[in-house]
Amino acid sequence: MITTLLQAAPGGGGLMSFLPMILIIVVFYFFMIRPQMKKQKDHKKYIEELGVNSKIVTTAGIHGRIVEVSETTFLVDVGSGVKIRFDKSAVALDASKAANGDTVKK
Repeated sequence: MITTLLQAAPGGGGLMSFLPMILIIVVFYFFMIRPQMKKQKDHKKYIEELGVNSKIVTTAGIHGRIVEVSETTFLVDVGSGVKIRFDKSAVALDASKAANGDTVKK
């Protein structure tokens, strides 16, 4: 039985045997990897554009206003004179956009 199945299989594999795998990789790239890279690029650009007096929301959900900008961190006033230093990567979105129901570009 096994020998008849092996004999019935076409002998010329070549590129046609790898075509489904190549198509899966291409689809995976265009639907998973490329959009994620674009989202990271847009978020990085957004972080670079933030400045003093920008209202932000951190990934932890803390709302505040940027008081000081350094190379890798923001000093954020969260109210009543309380200031907390956050890493730039901890900023999720602009608070004024959150108030309007908008979100960061996707």
